Formats: sequence, C-alpha cells, structure tokens
Amino acid sequence: MERTSSINIGGQSYSLLLTTRATKEIARRFGGLTNLGDKLSNTENFEEALDDLIWLIVTLANQSIMIENLKGANKKLLTAEEVELLTVPSDLGEYKDAIANALINGTKRFVESEPEKN
Repeated sequence: MERTSSINIGGQSYSLLLTTRATKEIARRFGGLTNLGDKLSNTENFEEALDDLIWLIVTLANQSIMIENLKGANKKLLTAEEVELLTVPSDLGEYKDAIANALINGTKRFVESEPEKN
C-alpha cells in the first residue's frame, strides 16, 4: 500500500506522509484531522490560510525526510520559507490534492469481510 503522495517544490520532489507524529501535530494546531478541512477552507484571513497550508505541506513533507534521517540519511528538512519562495499561489492549489491523498492514505482502513453464505 502506498502511504505517500508526491509534490514538486523548486524542482525537488517531496513525499507527503501522514505519520502518527504528524497527526499529533495537526491535532495540536487544528484540534484534529476532522477540523483540518474546515480550518483550511473556511479561513477568512487569506494570510492565515496560506500560513496553515504551508505549515501542513512542510509538516507532511518533513515526515518522510525525518524517517530517512532516522535510517542514516542526513537530509535537510524543508522550511516554510523555502516553500514560500519556491512556489507560486497556483502551486499551492495543486498541492491540495496531494495533501488530501496523503491524509487519506494515512487514515485508510482496510476491512476484510467474509463472503456471504447463501
């Protein structure tokens, strides 16, 4: 099962991953995953909405980097400043699908059912 989705920032590919750690950080900032969509779509303050979206991109992208670093890599974490400088607003709109896919992949539950007996 694929757990990540990919985005490109400044010519560099980043894998977005919803880990347990990221879920805890989202809960601290937004009150949980269920509040996340409402918060991102209902923000009246455009600057605040951009900050939240950029924070989410950085948080999800850094999960994969931190896992690689845990396994011995020495990669630099993505920063909000890099995302702000290396993207244009239309990029952020495209990233929303990748974010949604990462969230779905991270919370996906597989239910195995038995075949019906006739």
